[in-house]
Amino acid sequence: MGQAESAAGKEVTLQHIQELYRRFASECPSGNLHFHEFRRIFGVSSSSTQESAYMKVVFQSFDTNKDGKIDFMEYVAAVNLILRGKLEDKLKWSFKVYDRDGNGSLSREEVGHVVHVSISTDTQICYSSHLKDSVCHVLSLSLSLSLSLSTFIYREVCQKQFKYLLVN
Repeated sequence: MGQAESAAGKEVTLQHIQELYRRFASECPSGNLHFHEFRRIFGVSSSSTQESAYMKVVFQSFDTNKDGKIDFMEYVAAVNLILRGKLEDKLKWSFKVYDRDGNGSLSREEVGHVVHVSISTDTQICYSSHLKDSVCHVLSLSLSLSLSLSTFIYREVCQKQFKYLLVN
């Protein structure tokens, strides 16, 4: 787990890129990662509409040229962000995924959606409202306000809380 944190800032070697290419080519013989393959790789077999919608947003966040598939360069960028990215870059990506309406701010409903989708078992669903309230409290997100990207990134409490989630 700490390996991901220690990898941040290290240069990517040619050998590492070649290994990524071998994996990519074996998983995606067409040369592109399509949404159904993305779901399979991440072990998402549920037919839940919300879970599928969340995975679609994550997929689209990596599809930077918006052509409906992830090519090798987009794949390398995504892997690099996840494994080697700086905390601020990971927070920017997380914010983009959470901001479902793309308006540049997070509402309580958007935070609630992420919390709800993240909880998969029926026994845990009853806690989703409490968890949403806790996350919103940590982010200082009141009932009527939204949270901007800069506030999301630069709040010290936010960085401390999300650093644990992103590294572990």
